[in-house]
Amino acid sequence: MKLTVVGCSGSFPSAGSACSSYLVEADGFRLLLDMGNGALGELQRHVGLYDLDAIFLSHLHADHCIDMCAYFVVRYYPHGGDRPARIPVYGPEGTEQRLTTAHADTPSDNAMSEVFDFHTLKPGWFEIGPFSVRTEKLRHPVDTYGIRIEHGGSSLTYSGDTGICEALDELAEGTDLFLCEASFVHGKEDIPDLHLNGREAGELAARAGVGRLVLTHIPPWTDAERNLSDAREVFTGPTELAAPGAVYEV
Repeated sequence: MKLTVVGCSGSFPSAGSACSSYLVEADGFRLLLDMGNGALGELQRHVGLYDLDAIFLSHLHADHCIDMCAYFVVRYYPHGGDRPARIPVYGPEGTEQRLTTAHADTPSDNAMSEVFDFHTLKPGWFEIGPFSVRTEKLRHPVDTYGIRIEHGGSSLTYSGDTGICEALDELAEGTDLFLCEASFVHGKEDIPDLHLNGREAGELAARAGVGRLVLTHIPPWTDAERNLSDAREVFTGPTELAAPGAVYEV
């Protein structure tokens, strides 16, 4: 599998990064994880507008899904050709309604479903293209799902946004690459069921025995190097900060 970081800023785009969006590729199939603020522009550095095969939305906060409104325009009003086939979109219950409301002026109430084939996420295993995936509901103020993706004997796990919870430990167990949010700073923010800090991400990586930890979703106002240092204090495996354009072979 090939993982490309499209955007990794938390809460809102930074001067150097779009919000959460990650491209996973294998066997010619392209799965996008989240499409937050600014992601659609950055995505075009890596693939064509119509080259995605499926989209996974971890939850419906704007910094993870709002560029789907722009992507709707791309697919509903294709330039110089016929409208492409509907693309599968896997998201929490109410995804279609949330995107329709956010767009605010779709041609009809069901226009989103004319270009997106919506699938409601539930806990468990299923297939997306060549990938075997497991999704589990995590801890956040809105319905949020983490995802484990397996292919060819390798695995990667993406946390989405979450506080500490057993379900995320299970998703990350023994995974080769753990893409984990670290929005908070250890000793500063302590709000349960919202976000992780760098130390908590490192502790989780150690408990789960992951191969590599990549910290992501760090807001522009947060000291990313502090979170990286905190994670490395408790996890001895390879640990780094996500960066736009970074590529990992899993």
